[in-house]
Amino acid sequence: MFVEVLISFFLVLAGVFGLVGSFGLIKLRDSMQRLHAPTKATTLGVGGVLIASMLYFLLVKGQLSFHELLITLFLFITAPVAAHFVAKAYIQASMKPKDLPKCDGPYGWAVFDDPPNAFDQD
Repeated sequence: MFVEVLISFFLVLAGVFGLVGSFGLIKLRDSMQRLHAPTKATTLGVGGVLIASMLYFLLVKGQLSFHELLITLFLFITAPVAAHFVAKAYIQASMKPKDLPKCDGPYGWAVFDDPPNAFDQD
């Protein structure tokens, strides 16, 4: 009974995160705000389903499943990287350098400024 409640808890939690992420994707105003919904909430929703699946195979079937663990690791590594690429593409396509805040570092915004060449000898 406890195992079924635990697995059900993770499935319901995953459903709530998936619903919130989908709702945020529809309701948020622009692309930069919409970027948070699939990369945060929906990733946690899929992670909850994968955790429930790992618990099911471990506690009910008695075998350890590495597939779900590998999928979870892949998802949690690739989602932030993809979100970063989408954000950089959005900044380059729809914003001007004067609209961005000033950077404290010597390089500025990587989308617009060319970093100094390390091989220049001047």
